[in-house]
This record gives sequence, structure tokens and C-alpha cells, in this order.
Amino acid sequence: MPWGEWDQLKAEAAEKQGMQLNQLPADPGGGGGNPSGVQGDLVVNQDDLGAVGNEAFKLHDHLGKQADIAGAGMNKDGAGTTMQAAASLKSHNFALGPALETTVETWSAQLKTLLQACAHISNHLDYTKASHARDEEQIRASLRTDDGSAVPVSRINEYFK
Repeated sequence: MPWGEWDQLKAEAAEKQGMQLNQLPADPGGGGGNPSGVQGDLVVNQDDLGAVGNEAFKLHDHLGKQADIAGAGMNKDGAGTTMQAAASLKSHNFALGPALETTVETWSAQLKTLLQACAHISNHLDYTKASHARDEEQIRASLRTDDGSAVPVSRINEYFK
């Protein structure tokens, strides 16, 4: 296509609707579309945060009790049954002894990491809920006059200028 023809096509397109190259029309909803067809920003309810935080707490508690193979069946020296078995196998020169020991150490390290992640999620969501509640209370208080009545709409509108 010669350059002059391209310029002519651009001019014609601009006359018809205004030129739009390499872009989509602006999204009036403030966010991308989603499968449900609802437009808007991400919304998370306090109940959602609480439920996720509660599940993380329950998982932490359950894993701490059920997945600790290093501490299960501890003897007077503090060794669990799996480590006792590893020591016994090792003392009889079985290669399985040191391998079992390594397995318990690796399992314990991974379990500790998972427990920390669960605790972090639970604590973070608890903090987020409390922080959001404080923010809401501060906003609520700032939208009241000294006598407790609601701030007029005209004054609220000043915040958006």
C-alpha cells in the first residue's frame, strides 16, 4: 500500500469516528470484565476474610498435632518413634537409618514452613479485619459534625475536588 493511500485511509477513519489505533474502548466499570458479567472493583467481605483466617488457623492446629512425625511417641530423651527407629537401624549398620533420619529432618523443616505460612495467613487476615474496622470507624467519625449530625453532602463533595 503506498504511503499516500495510508494517509487517505487514516483521514477517512478519523472523519468517521475519531481514530483508535491499538486500543479498546475505555472500560466504564473501573475494572476488567468477569465471567458473571458484573463490572467493578474487587470486593471482599469481612465474613470472607474471617472464614479464610479461621481455616488457616484450624489447618495450623491440625497439622501441628497430626503431622509431627519427629515428636510422635517421644521417649525420655525427646526422640520420637521415627527417630528412635532411625537410631536403631543406624546402630545396626543399616543404610536405612541415616536415610530415615534425613527424611524426618526434611519433613520437619517442611512442616515448620507450612505451619509458619498458615500462621502468617491467619494473623494477616486478623490484622486486616481489625485495621479495616479502625479505618471504617475513623471515616464514620470524620463524616460527623461536632454535634454528631451527618456532614452535609456539599462538604463531602469537597473531598472529591
